[in-house]
Amino acid sequence: MNIRFRELSEDVRTDLQGKRWLLLTGQDLPHATAALAFSELEDVLVAVDHRGSTVEIGLWMRATHLLLVDDEGQAEELRSTSGITQVLASEADIETHLW
Repeated sequence: MNIRFRELSEDVRTDLQGKRWLLLTGQDLPHATAALAFSELEDVLVAVDHRGSTVEIGLWMRATHLLLVDDEGQAEELRSTSGITQVLASEADIETHLW
């Protein structure tokens, strides 16, 4: 079962319990510090759809397992530098890439 960042209440940790994936957009990241921290504590995988916005290197990458970006060149660069498990350039919905 997945949950989107916008679906989280003020009780983030409880909302994440029992979930497999937390889905975020690049625009969510500046507001997602607590969600990212609790995702690690609750063993929830994190997927970020960063298409349509500029990827800024940050601590959020340490909690991210799947990152979608706009183009293959950007994906290749981030594969070698970010430490994220899977970085893809794809037009498909993020859900199609979850494992």
